Amino acid sequence: MRREAPSSRSYNVWTAPWRKWHGGGSQRVTRESDALDLSKGVFTGKDPKRIAASLKRSAERSRRRKADPFRSALSMLTFYLNRAGKNLRAGRRRTLMRAKDELRRQFGRAPARKRTPSRRRTRSR
Repeated sequence: MRREAPSSRSYNVWTAPWRKWHGGGSQRVTRESDALDLSKGVFTGKDPKRIAASLKRSAERSRRRKADPFRSALSMLTFYLNRAGKNLRAGRRRTLMRAKDELRRQFGRAPARKRTPSRRRTRSR
């Protein structure tokens, strides 16, 4: 259901009030979430090992988390990657993906499966 706003722009009646009350949602989750007590600027580092070590340290020290430390650390990193979306540069995304692999290593978990691009088979005639 759409209505015309006084400024003649159309807006969704159902989401407009929600945005007013819940603005800055992902930033607030990173800051106030029950998952972890993160150190400032943890995702801005350039070294995947340092990012992973910081997340691991935060997860193990945090008293607010509900899951085990590995799941909390990995979910916070995944949350950051997903929320950044297309605004994240390729090099930055690569660094954070390497930090995920390093986090698995530091917790002694199995590495993630490597994703290979699918290849189409062509029929020979």
